[in-house]
Amino acid sequence: MAKKPTTTWTDSDPREHVAAVAHPVRRRDAETLLGLMARATGQEPRMFGASMIGFGEYHYRYASGHEGDAPAAAFSPRKAATTVYLPDGVDAHAPALERLGPHTTGVGCLYLKDLGAVDLEVLEDVVRRSYATVTASTFGQRARDGAAG
Repeated sequence: MAKKPTTTWTDSDPREHVAAVAHPVRRRDAETLLGLMARATGQEPRMFGASMIGFGEYHYRYASGHEGDAPAAAFSPRKAATTVYLPDGVDAHAPALERLGPHTTGVGCLYLKDLGAVDLEVLEDVVRRSYATVTASTFGQRARDGAAG
């Protein structure tokens, strides 16, 4: 029996979520990302779970047989940093990320403390390329398994 996803799309308003962000830099950065990610994906923002703002959707299916749907591009204004989710993994964008400016990474996450310190054109291109990769067809690779081939 397939396990039901714990995080799903909600009817919450992403703009209200952004307006309620307490940290002024995270709120400002989230307002910027609403426009940047909409341009990069051609999609309107929707809440995914309680704190993730997603743009578009992709279907994934892993070799293990596990499959589901998730935001094709997303971010979350968190207390320590804004998290930008790259479902195809940060390694797929290593050359661009060298030009981005101050950031840290996880396997599929880009952590940004201040969008004013990064190259927004580079960030928009990374989001656009990641979105195109995961929406081209059913995506079969987890971010931790490396860049798509």
